[in-house]
Amino acid sequence: MSGETFDLDKQQLMQREFDQMENKLPEVTYSLRQKVALTCRILFDNGHDSGLAGQITARGEVPGTFLTQRLGFGFDEISVGNLLLVDEDLQVLEGEGMPNPANRFHSWVYRARPDVHCIIHTHALHTAALSMLETPLIISHMDNCVLYGDVAFLPKWPGVPVGNEEGELIAEALGNKRALMLAHHGLLVACSSVEEACLFALAFERAARMQLLASAAGKIQPIDPALGREAHDWILRAQRSASAFAYYARRSLKCCADCLLE
Repeated sequence: MSGETFDLDKQQLMQREFDQMENKLPEVTYSLRQKVALTCRILFDNGHDSGLAGQITARGEVPGTFLTQRLGFGFDEISVGNLLLVDEDLQVLEGEGMPNPANRFHSWVYRARPDVHCIIHTHALHTAALSMLETPLIISHMDNCVLYGDVAFLPKWPGVPVGNEEGELIAEALGNKRALMLAHHGLLVACSSVEEACLFALAFERAARMQLLASAAGKIQPIDPALGREAHDWILRAQRSASAFAYYARRSLKCCADCLLE
């Protein structure tokens, strides 16, 4: 009989949909290396290209190790076959070449946050432009609420982030948040999975672009904090993140299936 859901309140309906997501959304079967390579291509396809700047890392199976891209390759050139496995001192354990020296601050974040399994740092255009204003990221639209209450702010640029001082500073500024706006620099996201980190990075750049557009037209109005938190928790579900990641992966694979090559 139809109409059985019309007497349910909002929380009951949300829980009903959470249950369906767990049981009916398809699982993503990519390996960790494939996810990292795909994320590089997805980021490139969605405005995060900045030459050789930016890094993605994902914890390896052995404690104190992580996967990352090889310095000298752009996000659009990364494949499973040219990823590196490095230790927290950035010594290469598997692969050829060297990692980006700025990966040092990733090591500091991983040490401070055992819950983090993937870190993305980029100089995406709109985020970089917004960072020049020394202003925090404003979350005031439902599409961006996965970030609501989850973005820290580093108001001053510490210089090139290749020293331990910058690593300590960035890890402290991030705190227990999943994202960080770095003034005069770019974005950082630190999440529990590659899929979640990829989506956070995409949402961050979209939010920065929207903030610049809205600010040019008038004053941005805040949303109700309770509703912002509700939307954050609604979007931030592991199975939903996996399905959204799979969608972006399918889009990128239409033109760059080579990223999955060993």
